[in-house]
Amino acid sequence: MGTVSKAVSLLEMLGSGVPEIALAELARGAGFDKATTRRLLVSLIEHGLVEQDESSRLYRLGAGIARLALMREAQFPFLRTGAPAIERLAAQTEETVHLSEYSRRGLISVHVVESTKANRVSVPLGEVLPLHATASGIAFLAFADDGVREAALAGPFPAFTPFTVSDRATLAANAAAARARGYSVGSQGFEEGVESVAAPIMGASGFAIGTVAIAAPRARIRQGDIERYGLAAVEAARDIGDRLAGRSRAAERKRA
Repeated sequence: MGTVSKAVSLLEMLGSGVPEIALAELARGAGFDKATTRRLLVSLIEHGLVEQDESSRLYRLGAGIARLALMREAQFPFLRTGAPAIERLAAQTEETVHLSEYSRRGLISVHVVESTKANRVSVPLGEVLPLHATASGIAFLAFADDGVREAALAGPFPAFTPFTVSDRATLAANAAAARARGYSVGSQGFEEGVESVAAPIMGASGFAIGTVAIAAPRARIRQGDIERYGLAAVEAARDIGDRLAGRSRAAERKRA
């Protein structure tokens, strides 16, 4: 593992779980010795990506992380563009709605609006969504470029529930169905008792760059809900993609 990869692994540890972590715990969790961990932390502190509390000596993410996020968002306003559509969709469906963006690390939830109902689905912010086991992942694969799709179809297919897709043929069939339908349907593949739908956000390249998903407790789903939620997710995802790419919906309708 290279130096950059090691540093990123520490940042990811600091970004999950408790907000502040001791050196020994970071070293143990990352699998590094203390000297290596301390050296990496010193470098990250110099760049403002990590901070150390002077009294407790615990480490936490630094303000530099927010600075980098703002720089990225200024150049490619995925979150700023997508969040209003997610808020509207959550209000419309009264279920949990989440926005995910794809990077080489995977499909990551970047904005979540949870249902206000007591019985609801929770999606952690920053969660990496398995491409084979979630509605978001299948919707993304259905409209991804060939290289990304082939890599996912090659596996592996770790099981999260007894209902998780476990083979290439089934995953390919699910992706094909989602492409034909315009949205994917997920049933308990990542978490038992959860039903979900997702639609792809299409980039200027013509391939998916993220997804919009709606997740609800299986016990609350009634006849017609899946199709209704799926079509609503498609509309929201299309709106986000069009705004990001500067596409004109009126022009598209005229061409059609």
